[in-house]
Amino acid sequence: MAILTNSGRIAIAQSVVSRPLHCAWGSGNASWDTTPVQETISETALVAEVGRRLVSQVKYVTPDVAGTIIVPTGTFSESVTPTKHVYMKFLFEYADAPTATIREAAVFVGSTTNPSLPAGQMYFNPADVVSAGTLLVIQRFTKIIRSNSVRQQFEFVVTF
Repeated sequence: MAILTNSGRIAIAQSVVSRPLHCAWGSGNASWDTTPVQETISETALVAEVGRRLVSQVKYVTPDVAGTIIVPTGTFSESVTPTKHVYMKFLFEYADAPTATIREAAVFVGSTTNPSLPAGQMYFNPADVVSAGTLLVIQRFTKIIRSNSVRQQFEFVVTF
């Protein structure tokens, strides 16, 4: 039986890192406020996307109990060489959906946006997205009521 090797996992991580990475956030479903919904591996999109932002920081990491990168899946340290663990940070700005209620977030790989948009634009409304890309990870959580006085941040470590 064939197995996926560590070097193969690193190759997959490198492929993902080389493509556009966006964090999309959505309002989800208000019924989740009383009845939480579990994500499934068959998800392909958010229920109600509000917008998406390009990745602010991406780097390879390694598990390390003394590391400074702390996410729900563990503690990590930055690696100068590619690994099978990829850290992604998405920093939404004050003006990004400032009155929205957010209940879900997801990382998409390979999204494309309208090429006529201004160069350097980082936040995109659903109408700005030509192709959503491939859903990599999804998370649903207790609602966040946005405010234009808060910069919302999402961090993920994905292990391949």
